Amino acid sequence: MKSIAKLLFVSVVVLASACKDTFLDEKPYSSYTPVTLNDSLGFEAQLVGLYNHTSTIFSWADQQGWPSVWQVGTDVANATANQQGIEIPYYNYAQLTSTDGAAARTWNRSYIMVNLSNIIINGAESPSLTSISAGGKNKISAEAKFFRAYAYNTLATCFGGVPLLTQALTGPKTDFVRAPVEDVNKQIVDDLTFAIANLPDIDNVKSNAKGKLYGRANKFMAMQLLGEVYLRMGKPDLAEAQLGAIISSGKFKLVKSRYGLKAGSPGDYYSDMFVYGNQRRVQGNTEAIWVLEQENPSTVVGGITDNPQQRRVWGAAYHNVQGMALSDSTGGRALGRLRLSNWVLYGLYKPGDIRNSQYNIRRRYVYNDPTKPATYGKPVPYAGTDTLFNIAPHTTKWYQFDPNDTFGYAMVKDFILMRLGETYLLLAEAQVKQGKLEAAAASINTLRERAFPGYPAVGKVSAADMTLDFVLDERARELIGEENRRMTLMRTKTLVDRATRLNANNPVNPIRGLTEKNLLMPIPLTEIQLNKDAVLAQNPGY
Repeated sequence: MKSIAKLLFVSVVVLASACKDTFLDEKPYSSYTPVTLNDSLGFEAQLVGLYNHTSTIFSWADQQGWPSVWQVGTDVANATANQQGIEIPYYNYAQLTSTDGAAARTWNRSYIMVNLSNIIINGAESPSLTSISAGGKNKISAEAKFFRAYAYNTLATCFGGVPLLTQALTGPKTDFVRAPVEDVNKQIVDDLTFAIANLPDIDNVKSNAKGKLYGRANKFMAMQLLGEVYLRMGKPDLAEAQLGAIISSGKFKLVKSRYGLKAGSPGDYYSDMFVYGNQRRVQGNTEAIWVLEQENPSTVVGGITDNPQQRRVWGAAYHNVQGMALSDSTGGRALGRLRLSNWVLYGLYKPGDIRNSQYNIRRRYVYNDPTKPATYGKPVPYAGTDTLFNIAPHTTKWYQFDPNDTFGYAMVKDFILMRLGETYLLLAEAQVKQGKLEAAAASINTLRERAFPGYPAVGKVSAADMTLDFVLDERARELIGEENRRMTLMRTKTLVDRATRLNANNPVNPIRGLTEKNLLMPIPLTEIQLNKDAVLAQNPGY
């Protein structure tokens, strides 16, 4: 009876409180309402959100030509007749104006990341947060500061000096001004220095219940990014120190032997790195520094943000050819939205380079549709306009086939954002810029020993070969289909020279109107117009 009486009393109290007018009061929250972070679970959810947001940068499907923006109109690629539209101003540069959609997307995604990071950093640094130790707070801040630095490095590379925000926005702001790029760089360096000191070693990053490593931030990611930032700042000696420390850590090694899911199938050790199921460190990729891990949304809720278009952009539209069927060995359905430049296809690689093997750059097809017996098993002719996007040579790094999705709109594949191969290339760049040509040759030869089975008789280079141009050539050989080529050439201020010198003979959608002003993107006009209480200056020429 006492229990029932207590229950009735509680019910009366609840009902009485429910009848008060205040129960019906609405509390509308704006997009600026700050998130209250007062325990480790809240911070953890916010930190995971940074990775989710990062995936929106790489998986945008509304504009399927988005991956092309960062490749076409440079030295490595051209848009085909099967382009989508958003990439047009990035080879026909006369159309690159302040209303450009790709520049607006870059600005938007970067500043959202800045604000998300600031929410976490401000929360971790709040004196009122007492439930987490000082060390725990530092780890939280370090992970968020890595992403803030990552966003600001994109902004500084693409736009130069930009508004600098270190406090989360709590309301509309219409008086932004551009900070000098030197101030932006200082903030990036400060953030990454803190991240390096407080992020875990790669062997100690977060793991899930099954013990599989997530691609969470580790100190080597921050070191690699800082090395790149120092190169952009013209401080190659400081870059060399960061990059050399990654290599000498002993945590990573170049992949030089077959491994993983398809080790027994036709292929080679270089192509093994880009097989889905082989890309992560825990899956055997000893080069992996940062892998943005994606999962099939049918098995993991929220496993991928949108529908990445990299396979459709980079691969050839071979399914348009009679006698060709979609398959795993041919990489699934692609659309050939870009084509590798003639320089890449016919002038970049030397004989014997494994990075140019049939398993890494496909140049030939065999008819594979058994319902067409007249052609089945025969080589596909390599002639005519089909070579522009149907049977065009292409990198196989984005191959991925799902028999349950033969249309191939979605692509479930990890993004290798940092690996040891690039560390050596950044190191060589730092050494060239200091005149350390013997050391630079040694760094490049480390990659070439892996790339050329006949090394040193085949593939070895000398100090006399070492120039910035050679390093950029080697980046294309090693990182085609992986690196953001446009940002690399903007960072090194070589976009105009290399694009016009090496990619001037494309018969379809040739490069037009490229000038020095295109070393920066235009500040989005909408940002300038909405900023009514201060002048947000436009980049010169736009």
